[in-house]
Amino acid sequence: MSTILVTSTEEGTGKTAITIALAKLLAERDETVGYMKPKGTRLESAVGKTRDEDPMLAREVLGLDAPMHTLEPIVYSPTFVQEAIRGRESVDALRERLRDAFDELAEDTDHMLLEGGGRLWTGGIVELADTDVAELLDAQILLVSGYDQPEDIDEVLAAAADIGDRLRGVLFNNVSGTDLDALSEDIMPFLDTRGIETIGAVPHDPALAGVTVDELASSLGAQILTPDAPRDRRVERFSVGAMGAEAALKQFRRTRASAIITGGDRSDIQTAALQASGTACLVLTGGYRPSQAVLGKATDRGVPVLLVQTDTRTTIDRTEARLRSGRTQRPETVEQMARLLEESIDTESLFERE
Repeated sequence: MSTILVTSTEEGTGKTAITIALAKLLAERDETVGYMKPKGTRLESAVGKTRDEDPMLAREVLGLDAPMHTLEPIVYSPTFVQEAIRGRESVDALRERLRDAFDELAEDTDHMLLEGGGRLWTGGIVELADTDVAELLDAQILLVSGYDQPEDIDEVLAAAADIGDRLRGVLFNNVSGTDLDALSEDIMPFLDTRGIETIGAVPHDPALAGVTVDELASSLGAQILTPDAPRDRRVERFSVGAMGAEAALKQFRRTRASAIITGGDRSDIQTAALQASGTACLVLTGGYRPSQAVLGKATDRGVPVLLVQTDTRTTIDRTEARLRSGRTQRPETVEQMARLLEESIDTESLFERE
């Protein structure tokens, strides 16, 4: 049996989609495959229980019938972390829980896919960072990284040093077309000289980037004040309008597919945002409704206006979290990622050494 743990140096690199997509590709080749996320980190409350969304998606896509507490043995919540810091969580008991869950899921399987929690180092408080989990469960590690500039490789090198001999390779994800050449011509050969194998690079796909306005509105609990504006417009980033209108307009014009977050009483910022072609939607905070003039202009330009009751800081945090999680919550995302992986890397060789 092969076991691969998919981790990353930062959140939002697409490791959930990659992990489940790899498991799906293996299952389609008539291989028996299991999935586990040892530490649940992307949490939401449902029916009185706090659970991670990722194992829920894996259950749906892979047709798993294992209980959630087995797929996600540790709920790495703020409460859990605080209790661990106070010495109220036993490291030995947690390790035994992980081992028991893994053994149950891995029985009669050809491959186990493990999804790391948050970042490579998440879990260190209870001595269960992803490197510790890989050691405990005898897993190889696939490191997922983004790439925007050569300096990003510093983090890859640091992570590779921490992982050591268990590093199966590095997979770059969501790479823009202009950066693909730099990766193949410079970065990957450089990593080879450091003894770090690169599995490949998955190109940026607009279908996987960001969320729709409708999805963002749902996550924020927002009221949509422009019912006729298109809600399927994609939001990939956000900007905060907290400066003067002239400075704001300059900033907004440099962004694309952006949600502009500002107070509902800042009509000057709202007007500036509506002049920028890259504005995907307006998110107005504090429960303040905008003027009819702003709503009229937004309607004319087809820009959705979302009204939330929360303050700007809270809205920023929630928007950032939603954009970071991306569209992984949908089975279609996994389907698309599986296609991209098949086109971009040799998925069979990824497992043949195990």
